[in-house]
Amino acid sequence: MDAAGTTQDPNISDDPVGSLLSVLALTDSGARTTEDIFTGVSHHMPRGRVYGGQVLAQSVVAASRTVAEDRPIHSMHGYFLRPGDASQGITFSVDRLRDGRSFTARRTQAYQQGVPIFSMIASFQAEEEGLDHEEPMPDVPGPDDLAPLETQGGENPLSKRSFSDLPLEVRHVEGSLYGPFPGTPQLRQSVWMRTRRAFPDDPLLHRAALAYLSDMTIQEPILRAHGLAWATPGMSVASLDHAMWWHRPARVDDWLLYTQSAPNARGGRGLSTGRIYTRDGMLVASVAQEVMVRVPAAERRA
Repeated sequence: MDAAGTTQDPNISDDPVGSLLSVLALTDSGARTTEDIFTGVSHHMPRGRVYGGQVLAQSVVAASRTVAEDRPIHSMHGYFLRPGDASQGITFSVDRLRDGRSFTARRTQAYQQGVPIFSMIASFQAEEEGLDHEEPMPDVPGPDDLAPLETQGGENPLSKRSFSDLPLEVRHVEGSLYGPFPGTPQLRQSVWMRTRRAFPDDPLLHRAALAYLSDMTIQEPILRAHGLAWATPGMSVASLDHAMWWHRPARVDDWLLYTQSAPNARGGRGLSTGRIYTRDGMLVASVAQEVMVRVPAAERRA
């Protein structure tokens, strides 16, 4: 048990989706100062660091718990301040910045051992009529035509988790970067994802899980542009920030296409952007993340 009064999530080896639901099930501490306080558990991670998508999703849940259900989250902007310790629980403080006629704003800080590891501002809006258009989904092979990560065998070289322990099914259109680099360098990639089994109907859980999956593979277009795989010797990668916009409702237990691109890399940083579509082509979310990428000179390509 940690200082937040929570223990590490015990379910990862038995039911990966149950594990995801357990980390999203934050506890309201009942403590009130000028902020609302929640606590949550962490996924077990062999390398000991909290997965960034986990703290993103938990922060979304914490902020949303202080907002009326008819006012869903539509955007968030956050910064990863420190690596999280996966052996410890996390405390979330939510500051109620504004409750307007149509929009609500919240600031959420995630803490471990009394110091912030993640900071987010999120905006919520009551549903209303307005202009409506979306960029079409690209034409790519469907998930049934692609091999799941489990067929590669072994474990994710980034986290050292077995592919079968992930709560998400993940299928790369252009081939994954978890083994030898596939094909030729390019600025874009597309990835199909969904949870391994049915998810509860609660719309908040689906929005939070969408944030969870949005941090998975978003760094890869930067690597793919330079012919790099995750196992590149001496390479160091860390997410710096994350922005997300929810456009339309979606279920995470149905296949979602995550199209990603890397418009820029310079000075040890790269920018990735992404769009998330339902299988029938509806745009449900957009994502942007800046990433620290340090590669030994001997491993760099044009």
